[in-house]
Amino acid sequence: MPSTDAPDLRLPYDANILFDAPLRTERLVLRPLAESDRWDVWEYQRLPEVLRYIPWPERTREEGFAHTAKRAGLHRLERDEDALFLAMGLVGEPTTSPDAPDRAHGGDRVVGDIMLRVTSVQHAQLEIGWVVHPGFQGRGLAVEAARAVLGLAFRDLRPHRVHAQLDARNEASARLCERLGMRREATLLEEEYHDGEWEDTAVYGILRREWSAAR
Repeated sequence: MPSTDAPDLRLPYDANILFDAPLRTERLVLRPLAESDRWDVWEYQRLPEVLRYIPWPERTREEGFAHTAKRAGLHRLERDEDALFLAMGLVGEPTTSPDAPDRAHGGDRVVGDIMLRVTSVQHAQLEIGWVVHPGFQGRGLAVEAARAVLGLAFRDLRPHRVHAQLDARNEASARLCERLGMRREATLLEEEYHDGEWEDTAVYGILRREWSAAR
């Protein structure tokens, strides 16, 4: 039976608080993406395996650095289309940055990032998305990070629904959605044109009451 609870999306939200008090999981530190993460992000942003499923264009290193700087400047959720990006720092893994002050001390390398985006303030809807360096996939890091961010979203921002949209061929992300308790709600046929072909989009979603009941 559909809920009759009125929308209760708690905005604005400023992610700058996560610089001083990041989310911590068993292996990861999750905090806002920073421009200084550009080297680590470039290591996965440029890979064909990543570009296959994410509609990023091929970029030069300088263009990639600029893209990271742009995303690193997004910290506030207040209105429709606002987004923020959290870096997935793998504790103890040496960063690839040649100028990181803590490189000699072992980490933490950014091996992926998680997005939260407001899709509707009026209807209390958020979107979650992720990208992980292929070299660090298959270790449960993505689900570890996504669970933490999904928890932050439902506890602190109180959306009615969180959804994810992904390339329908991306079986790994589909399995991740299912592990998060999300259901496949739709398949949008030939929804985007990318790399010379039309691609289907899979939509997954979970309601706040479902997330609460699972815990």
